[in-house]
Amino acid sequence: MNKWKTAFFMLATVVLLTIIIIAYFIFSPTENVNLVDEGNETIKSSILRVQTTTNEFEAIAKKYLSEAIKDSPIDVQLEVDEQIYLFSDLIIFGVTIPIQMDFDPIVDDGNIRMKQTKVHIGKFNIPPSTVLKIVKDSVNFPSWIIVLPDEEEIYVDLSRLNIADGNRVRAKAINLEKDEILLEIIVPTR
Repeated sequence: MNKWKTAFFMLATVVLLTIIIIAYFIFSPTENVNLVDEGNETIKSSILRVQTTTNEFEAIAKKYLSEAIKDSPIDVQLEVDEQIYLFSDLIIFGVTIPIQMDFDPIVDDGNIRMKQTKVHIGKFNIPPSTVLKIVKDSVNFPSWIIVLPDEEEIYVDLSRLNIADGNRVRAKAINLEKDEILLEIIVPTR
């Protein structure tokens, strides 16, 4: 057999195997999970895995955070880079003092535990737990954001965050240094 026929059949085999593998992944069933809603009713759900970057994650987080605290007397801004940064202003004795809090995100059973690593408050030296206590008392956070001053962390309970049509989200992995964030969207199939 000549070398062109052999090359053609090898190429045809590779193309056919590629199509079969892609079709397998497209048409294979999704993972099903059972959720229990607040009425203790079991709901069958499917999971969609989403890998995102820090920029995309920041945009999503800003959207939900701004909607959740829009009626709060103090504004909180968020930035995601190699850590998660929260910015705000405190008014103490009529003086506006800028605050920056740095957090390391930790995935905890599908939720995000943000462990505080640094606090920047102008030239003042205030303990991180005190700053978190002030923020907790000053900002009207939604029920899914829990500020824990004694532990120096903020707990983001994604299981309480309701996105479109009863869908839920949970974190699987967050590695900001490698710009890799893996989330799961849980879609009830009822």
